[in-house]
Amino acid sequence: MRVLLAGATGAIGLPLLSALAGSGHEVIALIRHPAKRRLVVDRGAFPVIADVMDRDGLLRAVEGHRADVVMHQATALRKPGLRLRPDDPTIALRDRGTAHLLEASRVVGARRFVTQSLITGYGYRDHGTRVLTENDVFGLRVGNVGDLVTDSSVATERQVFDADGIEGIALRYGMFYGRNAFSDMFADLMRRRAPVLPRGRTGTTSFVHVEDAAAATVAAMEHGGAGEAYNIVDDRPMSWRDFLTTVARAHGTPRPVVTPRWLVRLAVPYLGCLLIDTTMRVSHAKATRDLGWTPVHRSVSDGLKVR
Repeated sequence: MRVLLAGATGAIGLPLLSALAGSGHEVIALIRHPAKRRLVVDRGAFPVIADVMDRDGLLRAVEGHRADVVMHQATALRKPGLRLRPDDPTIALRDRGTAHLLEASRVVGARRFVTQSLITGYGYRDHGTRVLTENDVFGLRVGNVGDLVTDSSVATERQVFDADGIEGIALRYGMFYGRNAFSDMFADLMRRRAPVLPRGRTGTTSFVHVEDAAAATVAAMEHGGAGEAYNIVDDRPMSWRDFLTTVARAHGTPRPVVTPRWLVRLAVPYLGCLLIDTTMRVSHAKATRDLGWTPVHRSVSDGLKVR
């Protein structure tokens, strides 16, 4: 198939380019900066310069191209602010960005649309020990700053599921780790001795290696059902305390600096509700059954080669 990929140079975008090429697909890679042409060309893709948030410019850029599938993997996570706001660029990309890419899909003639969603759409709260599946309530608002991210996942899913003539598929990814993802971000913070670990118990969540996420995305594009959502996670949920300790061992950084819980909530409210308030264990059984996908890296320790 021919794929129009937004977010081609992001944490999942680069391994996804390689995974798509390895499966024999052609890729038109949307990139904002001309300097990144080589990154996508070296992975077999054809670069098109466009900003997903510039509707008119995007539609002009894709005019004359043809694609079977549009993939939305665009984020703006490289320089996150300390406080999550309603006008956060990534939130806008999942809302208005999805709308713009759906318009672009009609210009290029694509009938299938695969969008990036997140398991945090199940709600930033303690879900207990029960394993969550796609049958659980999605879009649960709990009254904290994480609701902004939850709402953005709902926004992208609803748009692709409701679009006339489009086979919409949503991938609810776990927390990304691997190159340029959460593990690298936290390793950098620990090298600078930044306080990142809340004192006491932390929340637990499900993770996924970016290369496994890329493989799942290709499988969903090829075999996913229209109007379906799939959880894309590894086999072993992990507490944030264990995650940060594992990252430190893998990267050879100092151990995470412990800081009072109240200070985490005050300084970086979003990390407070993610690292402290949220516990969720998520199943990928549906993706395994319907897509034939299983994670190569069963756990963070496996993916980061920490024994």
